Amino acid sequence: MVSQEELIKEARENGMELLPLEKDTYELFFGPQHMATENYSLILKMDGNRVVKAIANPGFLHRGFEKLAEYRPWYTNIALFLRVCVPEPDVPEAIYSMAVDELMGWEVPERAQWIRTTVLEMARVTSYLFWTMGMAFKLGVYTAGQWAAAYRERFMALFEQLTGARVYHIYTIPGGVRRDIPGDKWLRQLKDTVEYLKDKLKDFDNILFENYITYKRLEGIGVMDKKFALEEGVTGPNLRATGVKADVRRLDPYLLYPELDFEVPVLKEGDALARALIRRFELEQDLYILEQLLEMGPPSGPYKVEDPRLKALPRFKVPAGDAYAHVEATGGDFGAYVISEGGNKPYRVQIRGPSISHGVRVIEQLLVGARIADVPVILMSLGNCPPDIDR
Repeated sequence: MVSQEELIKEARENGMELLPLEKDTYELFFGPQHMATENYSLILKMDGNRVVKAIANPGFLHRGFEKLAEYRPWYTNIALFLRVCVPEPDVPEAIYSMAVDELMGWEVPERAQWIRTTVLEMARVTSYLFWTMGMAFKLGVYTAGQWAAAYRERFMALFEQLTGARVYHIYTIPGGVRRDIPGDKWLRQLKDTVEYLKDKLKDFDNILFENYITYKRLEGIGVMDKKFALEEGVTGPNLRATGVKADVRRLDPYLLYPELDFEVPVLKEGDALARALIRRFELEQDLYILEQLLEMGPPSGPYKVEDPRLKALPRFKVPAGDAYAHVEATGGDFGAYVISEGGNKPYRVQIRGPSISHGVRVIEQLLVGARIADVPVILMSLGNCPPDIDR
């Protein structure tokens, strides 16, 4: 077995930045094998059980998505970019496709817009359930975590019927969506699933979000104020937990969101508990949005644009120019900047994901002074997506 001293020596020989050790302090490698960090790690300088300093140490996943996109045809990149955030893969699909739509000058059909909006909201629900599962496990409330995993499976089954895949859907494409919805039976199943989960929210409240354990573990830790959040580029639920009412769906509306009625939950405490509660409130709002979409129903018409240039996809060319598209993901403001030189491949694609801020700069500062037992829940409260950092 390799000792900690040998690991530290090897890391320093490889040029890794490590923490200067002082008297009565020690260095702790937290992750990536630790369940709390997933494909991500932290190097912690500890004084007893308190964190003195933290360095984010990502880089354990496949990287180079943006560079690889320069060598692949426009449509092939859809299968590449959805891997930027595995729990919510429909978001990278959507922002890339929306940017290409703008470059092409396409007006996406109304039916495709309805489907895209529905898919994005379904993705938000599954992502929040995935987050709930992770937070529940880290708090030791395993029943709630198992419930979240089971309810998420219901939505994954609907995704499989719609797209043919459970996780990586490759469904939202430039010009619309890859295929139409299966029919009225699928719409009824989605409605039943939404109603089922809505009824279960009170159970989550009783066992998790209103649990004494949750308040005892999350309240008052990992605190950030509004000024800090804005300076560090914090977005999404993490920003709204500091009192800033910012949501891309409201500030820069896209798809059918201007026609939908929903609230943007805001709290002001800025601690791990506020970030958790914001996600609970937003899960309920997402279900409410899905109810509205189902009541509205999919408009008639095509589910993608009809353009003769799409007949030969490998040779499909996009006019020269640049475009930026972004959406409100569960992690925050998620965008893509796309540049075309008029060829059949992008000249450049740049993803703007929320985790690059939350999972590096923010976590390094929030962990200072935290107990070692609080590290997993503070990290989880930020809702980071490691592939977004390693892209």
